[in-house]
Amino acid sequence: MNLPFLSREDLVIGIDIGSHAVKVCQLKRTDKAYAVVNLGSATLPEGAVDDGTLIDPDVVADKIKELFKNLKIKKKKIGFSISGYSVIVKKVNLQVMSDEELEEHIQSEAEQYIPFDIEDVYLDFQDLKTNQGDEERTDVMLVAAKKDIVDEYLEMFEGLDLKPVIVDVDGFALENTYEYNYPKDENVALVDIGAAKMNINIISEGVSVVARDIVVGSQQLTEQIEATFDISYEDAEALKLGHIPAEEKQAEIEEIFTSTCTQWVLEIKKAIDLYHANHQEAPLHRLVLSGGGSKVTGLLEFLANETELPVELFNPFSNMTVNSKKIDPDYLKSVGPEMAIATGIAIRPSVI
Repeated sequence: MNLPFLSREDLVIGIDIGSHAVKVCQLKRTDKAYAVVNLGSATLPEGAVDDGTLIDPDVVADKIKELFKNLKIKKKKIGFSISGYSVIVKKVNLQVMSDEELEEHIQSEAEQYIPFDIEDVYLDFQDLKTNQGDEERTDVMLVAAKKDIVDEYLEMFEGLDLKPVIVDVDGFALENTYEYNYPKDENVALVDIGAAKMNINIISEGVSVVARDIVVGSQQLTEQIEATFDISYEDAEALKLGHIPAEEKQAEIEEIFTSTCTQWVLEIKKAIDLYHANHQEAPLHRLVLSGGGSKVTGLLEFLANETELPVELFNPFSNMTVNSKKIDPDYLKSVGPEMAIATGIAIRPSVI
């Protein structure tokens, strides 16, 4: 989660594979900032990816190959992120110990923290160093990912002659992008709404304190509009995003939005309530929204009213430079929210 501000190493190509689309982002380091080199996305057929699991890896691989070809990306070192049921992110409070002791403790005691067989997961952790002065306990962020799911991704990338060097978690990739663009002393709820899942990551003074994935997303809206009006998926998607006028369908669409978005808000408020219960002295400053689902017409206002927090769309490129002759700045801003996770991976240097 620490940003490589001073690194002069090559950066990885960031790849975000969701249930609706594959997003690719390529950045480079300049003297004072990051520069956007390349980015693009390709829509996946329904069912190719489900809750972070590759259902049809050949189809996904073809889309990635097509993106790399169209964007003329030659680099092989890539990073990707995972989410869904196969990933457990948990904060635990432990006795302060050295890195070596902490690693040994996590390996020997991990099964009490995660619901998977220890032999079936890859484990990682980070000491958040929340202890102050003579305090003897600290918070540790523990991440466990099922080996079979991760290995499927690795096998797919290796079949494309790509070299995965970083495996991230969606929420932490989002946090990386946020930390680059915003002050670190703010308390903020980062909410990424994809097609089939929502990621919530609440950060207090630069530390992730609440992180969770929830199986809800903007595809719910599209499917309900499609069924209600007996129209194509493409037309339903256009209605959802306000690309075509609702006209006489307006009242029913608003009812669908209210019902579904209320579910989203309830999940977000649960996370916020949990945060406030444990951090009464550090209220949230705002909610930052990203993901393709963040573009749903009227969602920002709805969230602001329900959470009583300032809500804004995330633009991960706001502090980055771009060659306007190669990439239209207006296009960059419009796709920013859905590129947030891919960008958070792309700011990471190659580690091997």
